[in-house]
Amino acid sequence: DYSEMSVAIVTDSTCCLPMELIQQYNIHIVPLLINYRDTSYKDGVDISANEVYKIMRRREDLPTTSTPPPTDFMNLFREIGKKNKNIVCITVTGLQSKVYEAALLAKDMTMEESPEINIEVFDSRAVSGAMGFIVLAAARRAAEGADINEVLSAARDMQGRINFLAVVDTLYFLARTGRVARAAAWATSLLDIKPVLEHNPAIGETTPFARPRTRHKAVDTMLKEMRKRVGNKKVHVIVHHADELLACRELKDKIQNEYDCAEIYMTEFTPIMGVHAGTGILAISFYTD
Repeated sequence: DYSEMSVAIVTDSTCCLPMELIQQYNIHIVPLLINYRDTSYKDGVDISANEVYKIMRRREDLPTTSTPPPTDFMNLFREIGKKNKNIVCITVTGLQSKVYEAALLAKDMTMEESPEINIEVFDSRAVSGAMGFIVLAAARRAAEGADINEVLSAARDMQGRINFLAVVDTLYFLARTGRVARAAAWATSLLDIKPVLEHNPAIGETTPFARPRTRHKAVDTMLKEMRKRVGNKKVHVIVHHADELLACRELKDKIQNEYDCAEIYMTEFTPIMGVHAGTGILAISFYTD
């Protein structure tokens, strides 16, 4: 039990980490909001990923997402600050979300009222499980008793190592929300592709990687690219899915059989991104030792 960690770790609900790791390292989560039919639900608290995807499959009255107010971060910082004076808060990429800004604002307000609390807010520039691995690296350092600078440096180090690849099942949602720049152009010309997207923290944005015609080819493309990046090294993996449990299990087994996995987990793809990218997503977050 790491409840007495030197530095408390805070992140947002898009991190796609398995619940057992969140509990093991006492990682605090601020949920983003899913808005549906005049009600705001807290992601992962009032509504599950699966419930969001079930709504989306109907393709009518689609949900939207919004940033938690700074007070959500502030209340958590205050609460943690009663026991732990050092807090590192790691957020989803600031280039695709306002969460980083909300956390920064909350940090300033909290430290003004309680100068003894030391808060660092870190923009992961990553998404999904790739961001989750940054959070996990920070939490593992904190669990070893590291100070706030060492914890930040573990996060920064991991930021340069993580990979994120995803297969999108349909361009319908991306074209609608315009979240991935060039993908919208693809959508008009090629409706029958299963695009592979990449997110690289060096850029901080999600970009199109390849545009195979079939899902089978798309998954293949993703695995080939992973092979190129991993080689024979030990690899840490999280496989994600948006309402595609069986396909995800299959993908996880494939990876497990082919690679020397230091650890491998399977989690649901964050519905906060799923709302923009659609159902049926399969994604892989990974880094090598």
